[in-house]
Amino acid sequence: MSKAYIIAQATVTDPAQYEGYKALAGVAVAQYGGKYIVRGGATQLLEGDWAPPRLVILEFESVEQAKCFYDSPEYQAARQQRLGAAQMNMLVVEGLFRGSKNNERNR
Repeated sequence: MSKAYIIAQATVTDPAQYEGYKALAGVAVAQYGGKYIVRGGATQLLEGDWAPPRLVILEFESVEQAKCFYDSPEYQAARQQRLGAAQMNMLVVEGLFRGSKNNERNR
Protein backbone atom coordinates (compact mmCIF):
# COMPACT_ATOMS: atom_id res chain seq x y z
CA MET A 1 0.00 0.00 0.00
CA SER A 2 1.25 3.47 -0.77
CA LYS A 3 0.81 6.71 1.10
CA ALA A 4 -1.54 9.37 -0.23
CA TYR A 5 -1.23 13.12 -0.39
CA ILE A 6 -3.96 15.72 -0.42
CA ILE A 7 -2.82 18.81 -2.30
CA ALA A 8 -4.89 21.94 -1.78
CA GLN A 9 -4.62 25.40 -3.29
CA ALA A 10 -6.48 28.12 -1.40
CA THR A 11 -7.28 31.71 -2.25
CA VAL A 12 -8.10 33.33 1.08
CA THR A 13 -10.63 36.17 0.94
CA ASP A 14 -11.37 36.55 4.67
CA PRO A 15 -8.25 35.83 6.76
CA ALA A 16 -10.03 36.09 10.13
CA GLN A 17 -12.71 33.57 9.16
CA TYR A 18 -10.10 31.34 7.52
CA GLU A 19 -8.35 31.02 10.90
CA GLY A 20 -11.47 29.26 12.19
CA TYR A 21 -11.31 26.86 9.25
CA LYS A 22 -7.62 26.14 9.90
CA ALA A 23 -8.33 25.31 13.54
CA LEU A 24 -11.16 22.90 12.72
CA ALA A 25 -9.30 21.34 9.78
CA GLY A 26 -6.17 20.80 11.88
CA VAL A 27 -8.13 18.82 14.46
CA ALA A 28 -9.70 16.69 11.72
CA VAL A 29 -6.34 16.06 10.02
CA ALA A 30 -4.86 14.77 13.28
CA GLN A 31 -7.97 12.75 14.16
CA TYR A 32 -7.81 10.88 10.83
CA GLY A 33 -4.08 10.17 11.00
CA GLY A 34 -2.89 12.84 8.60
CA LYS A 35 0.01 15.19 8.93
CA TYR A 36 0.90 18.49 7.36
CA ILE A 37 3.84 18.35 4.95
CA VAL A 38 3.38 21.90 3.62
CA ARG A 39 1.15 24.54 5.17
CA GLY A 40 1.24 27.87 3.37
CA GLY A 41 4.99 28.40 3.17
CA ALA A 42 6.70 30.62 0.65
CA THR A 43 6.76 29.29 -2.91
CA GLN A 44 9.26 29.91 -5.68
CA LEU A 45 8.27 29.35 -9.31
CA LEU A 46 10.54 26.94 -11.17
CA GLU A 47 8.61 26.48 -14.40
CA GLY A 48 5.40 27.64 -16.06
CA ASP A 49 3.07 30.28 -14.67
CA TRP A 50 1.52 28.54 -11.67
CA ALA A 51 1.28 30.91 -8.71
CA PRO A 52 -0.85 29.42 -5.94
CA PRO A 53 -1.62 32.04 -3.28
CA ARG A 54 -1.57 29.34 -0.56
CA LEU A 55 -0.56 25.70 -0.91
CA VAL A 56 -1.17 22.88 1.57
CA ILE A 57 0.01 19.27 1.32
CA LEU A 58 -1.25 16.60 3.72
CA GLU A 59 0.07 13.05 4.04
CA PHE A 60 -2.10 10.02 4.89
CA GLU A 61 -1.33 6.31 5.07
CA SER A 62 -3.61 5.56 2.08
CA VAL A 63 -6.05 7.09 -0.38
CA GLU A 64 -8.85 5.46 1.61
CA GLN A 65 -7.70 7.15 4.82
CA ALA A 66 -7.44 10.52 3.04
CA LYS A 67 -10.99 10.12 1.75
CA CYS A 68 -12.22 9.16 5.23
CA PHE A 69 -10.74 12.43 6.49
CA TYR A 70 -12.30 14.45 3.67
CA ASP A 71 -15.74 12.86 4.09
CA SER A 72 -15.68 13.02 7.90
CA PRO A 73 -18.20 15.09 9.85
CA GLU A 74 -15.28 16.91 11.46
CA TYR A 75 -13.84 18.07 8.14
CA GLN A 76 -17.27 18.86 6.73
CA ALA A 77 -17.75 21.25 9.67
CA ALA A 78 -14.43 22.87 8.76
CA ARG A 79 -15.59 23.23 5.15
CA GLN A 80 -18.74 25.00 6.35
CA GLN A 81 -16.55 27.39 8.37
CA ARG A 82 -14.51 28.08 5.23
CA LEU A 83 -17.54 29.21 3.16
CA GLY A 84 -17.02 32.84 2.24
CA ALA A 85 -13.46 32.79 3.60
CA ALA A 86 -11.58 31.04 0.80
CA GLN A 87 -11.89 29.35 -2.56
CA MET A 88 -10.28 25.90 -2.51
CA ASN A 89 -9.03 23.45 -5.14
CA MET A 90 -8.13 20.06 -3.68
CA LEU A 91 -7.15 16.62 -4.91
CA VAL A 92 -5.76 13.39 -3.52
CA VAL A 93 -2.84 11.65 -5.23
CA GLU A 94 -1.46 8.20 -4.57
CA GLY A 95 2.23 8.11 -3.69
CA LEU A 96 4.76 5.51 -4.77
CA PHE A 97 4.38 2.04 -3.33
CA ARG A 98 6.58 1.42 -0.32
CA GLY A 99 9.57 -0.66 -1.32
CA SER A 100 9.33 0.29 -4.99
CA LYS A 101 12.62 0.40 -6.87
CA ASN A 102 13.78 3.35 -8.96
CA ASN A 103 10.63 5.31 -8.14
CA GLU A 104 8.50 3.05 -10.36
CA ARG A 105 5.12 1.68 -9.39
CA ASN A 106 4.98 -2.04 -8.59
CA ARG A 107 1.67 -2.90 -10.26
